[in-house]
Amino acid sequence: MDRANHPMTSRRLLVINPNTNAAMTERVRRAAEACAPAGTALDVVNPKLGPFAIETPQDRAAAVPHVLELIGRAAGAYDGFILACFDDIAIAEARLALAAPVISMAEAGIRAAAVRHANFDVVTTVEAAVPTIAALVQTYGMSGRCSVRATGIGVSETAAMTERAEAALAAMVEASRASGSGAVVLGSGAYAGRRQQLTQAFAIPFIDGLEAALDYCETAAFN
Repeated sequence: MDRANHPMTSRRLLVINPNTNAAMTERVRRAAEACAPAGTALDVVNPKLGPFAIETPQDRAAAVPHVLELIGRAAGAYDGFILACFDDIAIAEARLALAAPVISMAEAGIRAAAVRHANFDVVTTVEAAVPTIAALVQTYGMSGRCSVRATGIGVSETAAMTERAEAALAAMVEASRASGSGAVVLGSGAYAGRRQQLTQAFAIPFIDGLEAALDYCETAAFN
C-alpha cells in the first residue's frame, strides 16, 4: 500500500510497557504521541501484574506471561505492536500468534543505527541488562559494530532523571564518543522521548528505539 495514495489511512498501534510502572508508561505515552506519524492512533498500556522494573533475567521471565496475556486480548484489534522495553520480551511468541508486525525498541533502535552508522553503542541502565542486550546485538548480526555500556543506575531512577542518573549517562556518552562510536542508541524505555535533547546536549547522534519502532510499523503497514 502506498501512503501517498492513502494519506488518511489510519493505523492503530498497541505500545506495551512490559513493567508495571505507570509513570514509565505515561513517559512512553507522551514520547510516542510526540513522534507518531499522522494517521496513527496509539494505545499505550502496561500489565497489571509483573515486575515494577525489568533489570534481570528473573524480571524478564516474570514479565513474559503478562505481556502475552495483553497481546492475546488485543489480537486482531491493532495494525502493529511495539514492546517499549530494550529487550525482545515475548516477541517470538507474539510473532507466531499475530499477523500484524511486532517489533521491540531494541531491534528497531539497533537496526536503525546500523543503517546510518558504521559503529555505534547502546547505553543502557543496570549492568545486569548488558548480557541480554549483547545477546540481542549478536542475534541481529551487529556484534562487530556495536558495544553495550551501562550507567549502573536503575530504570526508575533513570526515568526520574536524578542528578546521579544524568551524571552517569553523561559519563557513558563521553566514553562512547572517546571510543570512536558514531552514535548512541538509547537502551531503555526510561530514555524514551529524549533523543533530540540529548543529541543537542552532547553533539553526537542519538537513536530512540521507540521512534524507530513507530517508523517500522508505519512502513510495514504500507507494504
